[in-house]
Amino acid sequence: MTVFFVCAGLLGLLAAGMTVHVGQLRGKKRIFLGDGGDPELLAAIRAHANLLELTPLCLFVIWLLHGPYGNGTIAVLAIILTVARFLHAGGMLGFLKLGRAAGATATTAILAIASILLVLAGLAIRLY
Repeated sequence: MTVFFVCAGLLGLLAAGMTVHVGQLRGKKRIFLGDGGDPELLAAIRAHANLLELTPLCLFVIWLLHGPYGNGTIAVLAIILTVARFLHAGGMLGFLKLGRAAGATATTAILAIASILLVLAGLAIRLY
């Protein structure tokens, strides 16, 4: 569980950091509602929104797997999710060239894998 908690905490810190970043950009550009047509602000808003759209669901589904699959599975899934979300944020904000695509792909894969494992566990089918 420790790994899951650390990853969830890191993702919370990423969300907090992105909130501050969007706020700072808004102040710097004097755009206080919407994106004002500014591509940099739009990218920051979407990176932040995408994180908040997907991360809570992914963490919840991963957490639910603790019962049927134990700490090892949730640790691996949580680590991959954390790396994916940092890659996505870095890509969206222009720090990592391929980060957006890699992060989005990995996040979607983790959500799908965790969801499939959860459905199977609900049907009393364990893959390992």
